[in-house]
Amino acid sequence: MPFELIVALRYLREGRTQTWLILTGVGVGVGVIIFLSALITGLQESLVARTLGTQAHVVVRPREEMPRVLRPGGDVVLDARIERPAQRIRSIVQWQRARDEIARLPGVVETSPTIAGPAMAERGDGGSAVTVRGIEPETYRRIVNLDAFLRGGRLDFDGFHAVIGTELARYLGLSVGDRFRLRAGGDAGGVYTVSGVLDLGNKDLNQRLVFVSLRAAQSMFRLEGGVSTLEVKGTEIYGAEPLAREISRRTGLVADSWMRTNEQLLIALRSQSASSLTIQAFVILAVALGIASVLAVSVTQKSREIGILRAVGTSRGQVMRIFLIQGSILGLLGSAGGIALGAALALIFSRLAQNPDGSPTFAMALGTALYLRSAVLALGVGVVAAILPAWRAARMQPAQIIRYG
Repeated sequence: MPFELIVALRYLREGRTQTWLILTGVGVGVGVIIFLSALITGLQESLVARTLGTQAHVVVRPREEMPRVLRPGGDVVLDARIERPAQRIRSIVQWQRARDEIARLPGVVETSPTIAGPAMAERGDGGSAVTVRGIEPETYRRIVNLDAFLRGGRLDFDGFHAVIGTELARYLGLSVGDRFRLRAGGDAGGVYTVSGVLDLGNKDLNQRLVFVSLRAAQSMFRLEGGVSTLEVKGTEIYGAEPLAREISRRTGLVADSWMRTNEQLLIALRSQSASSLTIQAFVILAVALGIASVLAVSVTQKSREIGILRAVGTSRGQVMRIFLIQGSILGLLGSAGGIALGAALALIFSRLAQNPDGSPTFAMALGTALYLRSAVLALGVGVVAAILPAWRAARMQPAQIIRYG
């Protein structure tokens, strides 16, 4: 066993009260960091999963029609005015080519053609305004996992079959196998049979979303062979905005990422992260000051012993390493206790914060990476906090310490 380690362990054993106090402080600090990290990360992952569970990372659509100048007539403009044209559902020009070009971009997992447009869902005397979404099931289900939201029936989009939300089913009194009418502009549409019922986790979406086949939507909105949007899933959730910019640059189409359409959610996530980092910074500072103060007291208490060690040939480097090793040991042992404390707090909280059905409100994000990061952080804090006391101990003059210590 190295000489410096032997002396460091002896000093820690001799000051047991101080050692246990600082180990407790380090353990509590690391536990708080682990608990906060698991809590905030779990909450953010839950919010993002709920938001992106029903939408693509990037939605690509054609550009809006530009305002036009209206002239009363003749060659001379007497009273020209600019009027914005009414927006209508338009197809992406050469959408197959755009889809293939997007699919070749790095970071793209899946691309699915869709059509979205307004309609009325009617049954008897009841009616509700809805958004019809025509999808290509094979590709769309790799972007939005509809199977996870299915609460009844099956995902059958063949012919005149539709999948609706739970709120719309309740409002119109529909169940699997019942029929209702979808009526778009100009009385286009038809009578559809409910093949499945979804619970998308959002009351508004459950009320207004109706899924049909892409071919049925093309007929309903008179877009034979066309699509109004291309929905894209990327490899990185938070890389959606750069991906959207690249898609727009390559295709000339409008590409909106979930980060742009959910700006308030993104602000909330960043605020949570900033709050967590601020709290963790103060905890780390408190832990560092605790270790530094204990080692500084130890240097004062052990000054005579340090002088004797220097007199018998112990180098300044060895003296410094003794106190640096003490700081490292305090950081490592404290982090071990802190990991256990933080994990226990997270598990207790997950049992207390539960939904009515007994499932956790959100999963606490515990994992090996978090534990290792916390241990390395505690070790680093221990070493950094020990530098000043170690430097002070190494500068002591043995003759003066022995004579006056």
